[in-house]
Amino acid sequence: MSAGAGTFRSLRNRNYRLFAGGQIVSLTGTWGQRVAQDWLVLELSGNSGVALGVVTALQFLPVLVLSLWGGVLADRYDKRRLLVGVQVGMGLLALALGLLDVTGAVQLWHVYALSFSLGVLAALDVPVRQSFVSEMVAPEELPNAVSLNSATFNSARIVGPAVAGVAIATVGTGWVFLGNAVSYVAVVAGLVAMRTSALHRTAPVERAKGQVREGIDYVRRRPDLLVPVAMVAVIGTFGLNFQVTMALVAKEVFGAGASSFGLLTSALALGSLAGALLSARRTGPPRVRTLLLSALVFGLLEIAVGLAPTFAVMAVLLVPTGIAVLTFTTTANTLVQLGSEPYVRGRVMALYTLVFLGGTPVGAPVIGALSEALGPRVGLLLGGATCVLAALGGAWVLTRLRGLRYEAHLVSRRPHVHVRV
Repeated sequence: MSAGAGTFRSLRNRNYRLFAGGQIVSLTGTWGQRVAQDWLVLELSGNSGVALGVVTALQFLPVLVLSLWGGVLADRYDKRRLLVGVQVGMGLLALALGLLDVTGAVQLWHVYALSFSLGVLAALDVPVRQSFVSEMVAPEELPNAVSLNSATFNSARIVGPAVAGVAIATVGTGWVFLGNAVSYVAVVAGLVAMRTSALHRTAPVERAKGQVREGIDYVRRRPDLLVPVAMVAVIGTFGLNFQVTMALVAKEVFGAGASSFGLLTSALALGSLAGALLSARRTGPPRVRTLLLSALVFGLLEIAVGLAPTFAVMAVLLVPTGIAVLTFTTTANTLVQLGSEPYVRGRVMALYTLVFLGGTPVGAPVIGALSEALGPRVGLLLGGATCVLAALGGAWVLTRLRGLRYEAHLVSRRPHVHVRV
């Protein structure tokens, strides 16, 4: 098998190919809409930073509050049908915002209301979409599929804002929203066209009380799941605040402008894409050693970025930093998915999503305040040191469980990774 065939082997699966094709189109539109939405809010509010913060919070808050319930729905119902409904809903919200904008009727409260509604649907979409990956591909291909999902996400993160910037300058924000609405057709069409007979479906969980708590307790009792989830929570909270830390260092230390800050963001995104593709090349089940080592390397690199003597050195260091963090997140994601039994996988991935996304709004103000009080480099140094401690703490916990051995069961009827003591 060639390297390319190995890297993209999940795409030989028709269902996954349809899913990935739709995702890259839709996610490009989604990233474009984020840029256009922020620009529109600034225009409507007279360049108010408070308004920008409000619209971000309204879109993000439902994910924190409702994502665990989204995991329950993922375990109860047909994931493909749920995704079709959610994607249609998201497309209609983008269409509504686009029509309001191009007709000149849009007001700030419209953006607030539609952003909150989008956040509600995202709270359902993320855990369902994460757990649906394991139904599209054979268990032994799951690590590759998760890595390709990350590659798709980061490709869209690079292309979407660039396309949106050109579109905003030429035709305005409204047409970006309308373009995003059209992009949902691709993902919905892909989901509808799937061969349901080829899906690795599991029996739906019956409705019962305490199912959210059951998912949390399931992770709490499993050190092979708890350690990756806890590490993701710590690193997501204190290490992944580059939008705050890089902006402060670029502006206050190096005197760089917005375009130079964009270069730093692109360098990190490029490294993230490379990290996702490198992860996709790996064969076999993920290794806990990779999880711990990538977290440690990421922490050390973030410290190095914080100590960078020049802007150019900082930009160069951000590329391997992106590689390290994507290696960590894809390994953690795969370990958690394979380690979860199918009947509870939706709830486990919802918890994973919650700690991964929920840490940033908690950590960003803390890191920002410390950087403002103690110096712009402090945020990066503190974040990196915390990641190093998280890696060492994870290793210590696992070694305390003497005789711990991770075993991958990829071809059994209920594929999973579990520990034996």
